[in-house]
Amino acid sequence: MPAIEFAPGLVIQHITPPLTLTDFKAIAFDMDSTLINIECIDEIADAVGRKAEVAAITEAAMRGEITDFKDSLRRRVALLKGVPAEALQAVYDERLKVNPGAPELIDAAKAAGLQTLLVSGGFTFFADRVKARLGMHEAHSNTLEVEGGLLTGRVLGDIVDGEAKKQHLLNLCARIGCTPSQAIAVGDGANDLPMMGVAGLSVAYHAKPKVREHAMVAINEGGLDRVLTLMA
Repeated sequence: MPAIEFAPGLVIQHITPPLTLTDFKAIAFDMDSTLINIECIDEIADAVGRKAEVAAITEAAMRGEITDFKDSLRRRVALLKGVPAEALQAVYDERLKVNPGAPELIDAAKAAGLQTLLVSGGFTFFADRVKARLGMHEAHSNTLEVEGGLLTGRVLGDIVDGEAKKQHLLNLCARIGCTPSQAIAVGDGANDLPMMGVAGLSVAYHAKPKVREHAMVAINEGGLDRVLTLMA
């Protein structure tokens, strides 16, 4: 079906509302610029005067111009070498805000019995705190290596990229005994497309053009809770 503006700033394609939230069993969210208002890596880089350099790579990766997310993340994290670890707490305290409608959507999802999943190409320092703050069930993200109170410029373990996000969603569905068509995936950047592609409902939130194109629903104005206006 052609894209339809269901309400100002709320575009739907490939689905016919109303939907029912209880038809779904899981909902997965990206974190940076989706659940929260910032790209954490860009704000950490600001501590060493490298925000513009890092943000340029972030933006290109989100638009899908850099197809190897793992490489782009390693390049950006390398630029964080020497940043004091306490800069992470300062970013969390002073710059990070939960996006409008996120608590309302998550609370409604939990009330309807959905499992809530945060999957991020960002960092555990923030993802674990955001998960706790919003009362979500689980979170998966990347761990920054710290030595002597400073970031080393390296990431520990396997990197959570688009394919890993998809796999975490599929794993959750398998654990709770539902099909991916009973999952909702919400994101804004190119590395959210794999998980959005397997979900029964994909939502682009203030997203890059490539992501809006492929999503079933695009929220271009207002908060995340606008998803609920599609529900019976």
